[in-house]
Amino acid sequence: MSDHDGHEERPAEGLRRELPNEVPTPAPTEAEAEADAETGSDKAAGPTGRQRLANGLWPPRLTRAQLIVALLLFGLGFGLAVQVASNSDDDSALRGARQEDLVRILDELDDRTQRLEGEKQGLEKQRDELENSSDQAEEARKQTQEKERQLGILAGTVAAQGPGITVTVQDPKGKVEADMLLDAVQELRAAGAEAIQENGVRVVADTYLTEEGESVRVDGNKVNAPYRFQVIGKPQDLEPALNIPGGVVQTLEKEQATVTVERSSKIVVDALRAVERPDYARSSSQ
Repeated sequence: MSDHDGHEERPAEGLRRELPNEVPTPAPTEAEAEADAETGSDKAAGPTGRQRLANGLWPPRLTRAQLIVALLLFGLGFGLAVQVASNSDDDSALRGARQEDLVRILDELDDRTQRLEGEKQGLEKQRDELENSSDQAEEARKQTQEKERQLGILAGTVAAQGPGITVTVQDPKGKVEADMLLDAVQELRAAGAEAIQENGVRVVADTYLTEEGESVRVDGNKVNAPYRFQVIGKPQDLEPALNIPGGVVQTLEKEQATVTVERSSKIVVDALRAVERPDYARSSSQ
């Protein structure tokens, strides 16, 4: 280059640098070209849809909440299966029953429902009396005394009377055993018996029956046939409970025993048990 005066300019030192000589890249062989082409096509295409689905499903990624929900659903399904199986067994048993047996069972269910409804209404009445009484302390005292009498009847420390039935078991062959009489007591309790007396012995919650030779002992007291039960409760519930198919009456009759049931508007249960003081238990209010 030259300026206007004809002088030649030199480039500044350091502005021009020498570039290295270029090294030519060797041409790829035919095999390498084919391999690069195949690899490049796979990379460009990426994973297929099936591969992405498999990668998303396995391995499973479950959170703790999902695991808990899965366990709860499993438990619910198992419970429903057991309930369905139980209902199926009950249905099959009822299908084989006679019409009069089904009618008797329905009557027993209706009677029990009515009894429970009556107890519910009584409790609601007590609640209302406590809430509305002007002298709640006096009302509470009266109810406490009434509850004490009721518990005394159940414990056998207080005599009782009311409607019920008398059950007499004749055992001419001497084949009636203690467990058969215990079944009768349990069936009467389930039917709503409130007080039971057997051959002059008060039957309570902890009563036990044993055998001694050809005799039966009730709470250690020896009783002989005929066995006589005096039961206070609703006769319409007590008598059918003993006569259900395969129940107490049929079991005793298979042993050639004779069972008679008499309803009465007044049954007296006057055998008493001594009040026993517990060795360890004390009232929590003391």
